[in-house]
Amino acid sequence: MDKIRVLIVDDSSVIRSIIREALSHSNHIEVVGEAEDPLIARDLIKKLNPDVLTLDVEMPKMDGITFLMNLMRLRPMPVIMLSTLTTKGADITLQALEIGALDFIAKPTVQELMATQDSFKEVLIEKITQAVKVDQKNFKISNTLENNKASNKATNDIDNILPFTGGKRANHLIAIGASTGGTEAIKKLLVRLPSNSPAIVITQHIPKTFSLRFAQRLNDMCKVEVHEASHGQKIKEGHVYIAPGDKHLEVVHKSGSLFCTLTDGPEVNRHKPAVDVLFDSLTNLADNVQAVLLTGMGKDGAEGMLRLKEHGAKTIIQDKNSSLIWGMPGKAHDISAHTVDLPLGEIAKELLDYATLDRVDMKNVLAQKVEK
Repeated sequence: MDKIRVLIVDDSSVIRSIIREALSHSNHIEVVGEAEDPLIARDLIKKLNPDVLTLDVEMPKMDGITFLMNLMRLRPMPVIMLSTLTTKGADITLQALEIGALDFIAKPTVQELMATQDSFKEVLIEKITQAVKVDQKNFKISNTLENNKASNKATNDIDNILPFTGGKRANHLIAIGASTGGTEAIKKLLVRLPSNSPAIVITQHIPKTFSLRFAQRLNDMCKVEVHEASHGQKIKEGHVYIAPGDKHLEVVHKSGSLFCTLTDGPEVNRHKPAVDVLFDSLTNLADNVQAVLLTGMGKDGAEGMLRLKEHGAKTIIQDKNSSLIWGMPGKAHDISAHTVDLPLGEIAKELLDYATLDRVDMKNVLAQKVEK
């Protein structure tokens, strides 16, 4: 197999050296060049024809967003952003993902690298290895900031919101898990939902600073109210609760209502928050739950989804063609944890349609899905 050709773009010689050293531990990756600013990177891309780019979010001479927009228009390719764990870094990175960047990884400080060197190497190598497997059609300029602004404005138009007469069951809950590509997938799903949508809880693999900004950005463009979940927060219809990037999110039922619970336990499937933790907290409520697995690397959520299905939940996976990376939903498919797989654009309607059913009709529909 040909080696994956990587170009490192970062103004810090120290960071470039760290990335090069980390990637040297893979026999399948070759660093073909380094650039200290986007202008040099532009020339090296033409000369070296790399397969994957690692890109600093904050660059001299040309900001990372402008460079990425130009790149996605002229030479679409997989880009892994290196992000500082700050509010500014979160905003720039989320914009980059909207434009077409595949994924991101936290830029390590020297102190952090000494403490987590092996973990950084492993995650970076995994992200780059997965990057070349993504279909080239996913890298295009159709999601420029300008188009996103128009799209976000359009979400306030009544024609883009799905009709919903309201649910017939108290505490009906939608639980969503996602990873790589999930920030955009979740956005595309939520902007279709009306303000009286069933309550939604979400575990997205994302750092702490990013989860708060992600929730705030979604809240600005959706009819539903989007929060970063807090411990003990009551779960209400028309609201969405996103797990903080450093805590597991679970759901508890008490006194006839549902509440968010945040826990600081160990990583599960190498993640905190973990989708399996969220799904497993719902098994006692499964017959009133819809669980969804969207695009993402790895296997987190698949086993938990299977357990939910066995306890009577409706389980939906994003199909392969619409997933940026069919890791998590693909693993759920492999173990038959799903009752239905759908393109991303059809999931919101499926969720609302199912939420309108009473318990008898719901069980009949679910039985038909399982038989198929």
